[in-house]
Amino acid sequence: MKTILLTLTALLFALVSPAPAQAPATQHRVILQMNVDAGDSWSQLLGNIQNIQKVFGVDKIQIEVVAYGKGLALLLKTNAAFAERMKKASDTGVVFAACQNSMRVRNVKTEDLLPFATQVDSGVAEIIRKQEAGWSYVRIGE
Repeated sequence: MKTILLTLTALLFALVSPAPAQAPATQHRVILQMNVDAGDSWSQLLGNIQNIQKVFGVDKIQIEVVAYGKGLALLLKTNAAFAERMKKASDTGVVFAACQNSMRVRNVKTEDLLPFATQVDSGVAEIIRKQEAGWSYVRIGE
């Protein structure tokens, strides 16, 4: 009788105990700095984005590109050479952010930016905030 009672108790605990929680999928987060006006650096940036999406998986990495200073030219509508590649990256969730401080200094208006570009108050401050929140930081360019 004692054996039956122990078996029933063990069975009851097995049925009532919650299943072990599965570990959440790793979510990588990276902020990429772009402050140069150079096609080679822009190609490198877009190549790096493709590479890290391939390695980690598009759904397992958040990417934000912050363009400020001379790098702001990356996000201008006049940048036809890179617009299509950036649009494709944006469609996968990559955020392209323009620094509003640089926009003011360079007389760039919102309508001058590519339609998928977002804006941040300060490019450097955005990088600091992301690093403080645990994002990885990568400087791209010369």
